[in-house]
Amino acid sequence: MRIAIAGGSMAGLFSAALLRRAGHEVLVFERSRSGLEGRGAGLVAQEEVFVLLRTLGLDEVSRLGVVARERIALERSGAVIQRDPRPQMQVSWDHLYVAVRMLIDDEGYHLGQAVVAAGQDAKAAWLELGDGKHVEADLVIGADGIGSAVRRTMLPGDPGPTYAGYVAWRALVPEQLLPPSAADILSGRFAFFHMPGGQALGYTVAGAQGELEPGERRYNAVWYRRTVDLARTLTDTEGRTHPFSLAPGGVSAQARDALLVAARQLLPAAFADVFAAEPQPFAQAIFDMEAPRMADGRLALIGDAAFVARPHTAMGVAKAAGDAMALALAVERGWTPEARAAFEAERVQAGRAIVGYGRRLGASLA
Repeated sequence: MRIAIAGGSMAGLFSAALLRRAGHEVLVFERSRSGLEGRGAGLVAQEEVFVLLRTLGLDEVSRLGVVARERIALERSGAVIQRDPRPQMQVSWDHLYVAVRMLIDDEGYHLGQAVVAAGQDAKAAWLELGDGKHVEADLVIGADGIGSAVRRTMLPGDPGPTYAGYVAWRALVPEQLLPPSAADILSGRFAFFHMPGGQALGYTVAGAQGELEPGERRYNAVWYRRTVDLARTLTDTEGRTHPFSLAPGGVSAQARDALLVAARQLLPAAFADVFAAEPQPFAQAIFDMEAPRMADGRLALIGDAAFVARPHTAMGVAKAAGDAMALALAVERGWTPEARAAFEAERVQAGRAIVGYGRRLGASLA
């Protein structure tokens, strides 16, 4: 089959690698012009990720990560009020992305190609790209995230994502830039701070090139904050309002200053130091979304194009892996009506469960 995939992040990559391995012609179209390396932090790998990596012959990726020797909870003063001594490993998102990306040659992975629409008829499906190109395929897969153009085509009456009432402010800081007082508390630990209407957490992840040595790694911090004026929060340095997030470099100096003042007022000093060390914090609004369908004729949805679960679940990449493996199996079975129905039944149930779990975990933050 000739298969076109909208979106080249984890869900799209996983599907492309599995389908190419099965002998299909696969074309991936990713809107980013420079690639996605360096954008990820760490992830807690679930069983679906391990199975997928074994299938692709990439077992070693699951063994490369930073181990948090314990989980701790802080109070506002910075004192540790709870400890869990069980270690936990965060696999490098970047290392995982690069390892799978290397399975797809450059002729099959097209950067700077935003998908703006999709369609199908009895004979073929197609993607419309931002530069006006028309790409036909036997099957089109929407792995193009929360704002999916493929979903808009396949489910024109679906309301799409629902804002959950809070925003994740993020910092990803080279470990060597942390003040010693912050590093002493946070490095090598999975740390939490709970507050009314908010939560901060952080953990050490691999460096931008996969470095695992102390001092060469990065610290990943997230601060969930209730936010009523979402449009203002997601307005970038040039005055443009974004629907879902602001990438590094998009947050205005005024907004960053306000974030740092609030961090000093509300967070333990160690977490405030992390955000102070981050010159380009970025923001991700938290949404819920559940697609009623994941397959329709020659169109399919996977990953965040179908279900968006809150980050608290730590299951986004696992969900993408599960979707990709189920889709590849349905294609192996000929993408018949029966195969499509089985794929959809399995993954809609899984997606609904994960979204529901995320709502429960984030209930106190909304």
